[in-house]
Amino acid sequence: MSAAWELVHQELDAQGYARIPGLLSASACDELVALYDDTALFRSRVVMGRHGFGRGEYQYFADPLPSRVADLRRDVYPKLSGVANAWAERSGLERRFPGAHADLRAECAAAGQTRPTPLLLKYGSGDYNCLHQDLYGDLVFPLQLAILLSQPGDDFEGGELVLTTQRPRMQSRVDVVPLGRGDAVVFATHHRPVQGTRGSYRVNVRHGVSPVRRGQRYTLGIIFHDAR
Repeated sequence: MSAAWELVHQELDAQGYARIPGLLSASACDELVALYDDTALFRSRVVMGRHGFGRGEYQYFADPLPSRVADLRRDVYPKLSGVANAWAERSGLERRFPGAHADLRAECAAAGQTRPTPLLLKYGSGDYNCLHQDLYGDLVFPLQLAILLSQPGDDFEGGELVLTTQRPRMQSRVDVVPLGRGDAVVFATHHRPVQGTRGSYRVNVRHGVSPVRRGQRYTLGIIFHDAR
């Protein structure tokens, strides 16, 4: 394992998220943004305001996924499955995750979760995303990936990724994660373990996006489990 991924694992354990600077090039970001208008690539479109999710919209890719999206999902997953299993063990859970993403998808299918979950999100001026969790079924992989495809300051202003950690008998902690174009962040999907004075305990994590003040912001979301 590279030193960069070792640092990602350390940051995930320490704070529940980890930045990966420059995961995608500017040209790769442009390529992904251009996919948004090709409706044949997507299985559904969600306008957030219609459901009380916030403002803005997103689209879920259909199978087969575009090659760049499929490659990211397949290649990043094995880097995180060890962390997922360590978290499960620390949390006292019996659940363990396979080392290959194809095997996770097979487990999802057996559980009735057959729809792919990678998505493109599009925000305009005044748009935002309420705090939420991307669960989609009983089988949930505890980590997910988001990649910013637009350049802060040039393409948009505002629109920061926000993470909240709800700690037992304590006030919630808030993290604002700074990202540049092509930067990725790995973060907890639902729960994560935290070391306390009497051992590990689980905390609840939600994520959202603050209001975009100007311009347009695109993001690629990679959720590793599939949906019902």
